Amino acid sequence: MCLLVLAWQAHPRYRLIVAANRDEYHERPAAPLAPWPPPEELLAGRDLRAGGTWLALSRTRRFGVVTNFRERQRPRRSAPSRGRLIPSYLSGAASAPDYLAGLETDAPGYSGFNLLVSDATSLWYACNRAEAFARPLQPGVYGLSNEFLDTPWPKLRRVRARFQAWLGAAEGSAETLFEMLGDRVPTPDAELPHTGLPLDWERTLSSPFVLDTTYGTRCSSVLLLEHSGAAYLAERRFDCAGRGSGQAEFQLNEHEWA
Repeated sequence: MCLLVLAWQAHPRYRLIVAANRDEYHERPAAPLAPWPPPEELLAGRDLRAGGTWLALSRTRRFGVVTNFRERQRPRRSAPSRGRLIPSYLSGAASAPDYLAGLETDAPGYSGFNLLVSDATSLWYACNRAEAFARPLQPGVYGLSNEFLDTPWPKLRRVRARFQAWLGAAEGSAETLFEMLGDRVPTPDAELPHTGLPLDWERTLSSPFVLDTTYGTRCSSVLLLEHSGAAYLAERRFDCAGRGSGQAEFQLNEHEWA
């Protein structure tokens, strides 16, 4: 499970705004948000088991984020890592639509994924469980969890409403976005989505911040990318009890790299 809200070309100051929670098994090792060395030169966390990442910004201010698609069957052991999709895009020279066009043939061989990638002029959404693999997104506000883009799961509706309010404020802060991502209130049983999971797991996964000793929210991330190219990217990490376990913050001007 993961959750994110995103605004593309929908704010007078920021080209792209992303607020995201990464949910994962607590035992899966990961490195914190940090610059990656050449040739990839990304600003991202790193999955230490498969070597990829879930959210990243490139030196040229291209962006990518991936979420798993909720499926009942276990992932195939032979399936390629979904976490490598973002480094593959951001470290290459292809535009977002060209990258996705090249990926489409091999996409069915992956376990289910949602992928959002942007370059200087476009934002694209791709899902290897959708009838049409990839499509461009118009300027606007979007929400994504582990179903198709904008599937109105209750927790996503709740976060998106707060995000819309933040966008409408005179000058919202990153701290407010982190508070929004930290919402640990479960969805009432009567409003739970029916996704095929046992009721206890539906309840556990129904809050924006997932709190469980085995599987839960590992980190929250906020990206504010200005039209000028200046960027703010921060990550807050959490242990299996939901306590803060570290943070990283990068404030970059339009000519600066991490």
